[in-house]
Amino acid sequence: MHPIMVLNYIWIAFFLIAFIIALAKLIFMGDTSVFPAMMDSTFSSSKTAFEISIGLTGVLALWLGIMKIGEKGGVVNMLARLLSPVFTKLFPDIPKGHPATGSIFMNIAANMLGLDNAATPLGLKAMEQLQELNTKKDTATNPMIMFLVLNTSGLTIIPVGILTYRAQMGAANPTDIFMPILLATFFSTLAGVIVTSLYQRINLLNRTMLLTLGGACALVAGIIWGFNQLDPTTMNTVSTTIASTLLLTVIIGFIVAGMRKRVNVYDAFIEGAKDGFETAVRIIPYLIAILVGIGVFRASGAMDMLIDGLKWLIALTGADAAWVDAMPTALMKPLSGSGARGMMVDAMTTFGADSFVGRLSCIFQGSTDTTFYILAVYFGSVGVRYTRHAVTCGLLADLAGIIAAIGIGYMFFG
Repeated sequence: MHPIMVLNYIWIAFFLIAFIIALAKLIFMGDTSVFPAMMDSTFSSSKTAFEISIGLTGVLALWLGIMKIGEKGGVVNMLARLLSPVFTKLFPDIPKGHPATGSIFMNIAANMLGLDNAATPLGLKAMEQLQELNTKKDTATNPMIMFLVLNTSGLTIIPVGILTYRAQMGAANPTDIFMPILLATFFSTLAGVIVTSLYQRINLLNRTMLLTLGGACALVAGIIWGFNQLDPTTMNTVSTTIASTLLLTVIIGFIVAGMRKRVNVYDAFIEGAKDGFETAVRIIPYLIAILVGIGVFRASGAMDMLIDGLKWLIALTGADAAWVDAMPTALMKPLSGSGARGMMVDAMTTFGADSFVGRLSCIFQGSTDTTFYILAVYFGSVGVRYTRHAVTCGLLADLAGIIAAIGIGYMFFG
């Protein structure tokens, strides 16, 4: 089923389930406040969605302007060259020198920098080129599946959108989730690469991959070990300082790269900033739709019933269940980016941007990508109907990202 249709059914279910539960409360419990609360929620949620979207304009304009400078300054091309030795091992079925390799490199590099507008057309181009190598046009090839799993696992160096939402929602330190997201998305991507390689019998036990994956794992293990030596307050301070320093370094680095390429950095920034304004306006109807649906669902008591049921099940195991309140974001993310974004905003609105649930929902949002949407768009663009193990590998990568996000969330903010 197409992910847009899935989101359609989920959105309808929000209203129907909420109405049934509210009606039951009115008839059997005499609760006359539930329907007025649901109506109030529709107005307050739509107002909140509009205010958030408008408030995002400035920060989105800033970051998309900076990203445009990096794009024109050749940062994406530089990352493509750096990734070349690794990706040739992950895509052994692509002939050496084939143009698909360059498009794949560019797409992954753009995704890592959060350049969604640049990444999507590059990805579609890569799929077209991979389809040229495909002897069974309606069936996904191994390189196609590996490429899309790398996309769905959501490896991102700079989670611009999430940092922007946290700033808009009043977080004291919007960048405090930068390091946790980076760690969680690493585990998601690592799991995706390993699982897909096992399916495709790709040998990861070669010098290039061992050095790359081993080095990355050692670095992440070192980061986790180092942060575990700190008390929670110091950990938060150090994480925020590192994140802020890295982000400022990226900004300066992009500007310097643009200067080296003799790019008019001011004009490039303005060009990207215009996209930021358009993006902020474009998301208004989507954010209103999902937040109103969630608001009605929550006001009816349905969300509390769902979360309480999950907490009860977790409590039977004796484990802490504080993370369950953030799970709606994790469950929605494979289906819809806008839906998960709405769940994340709802969690920060309900529990607070700096609460454990608010932060964990942001980590969930950043740890993976919209698996079903990506598979539908990319495979649909080239007419592939039989996706083989793509969905399985993508969802296993998502699961790894969710589990990692919970553990890392407790490590940093629990």
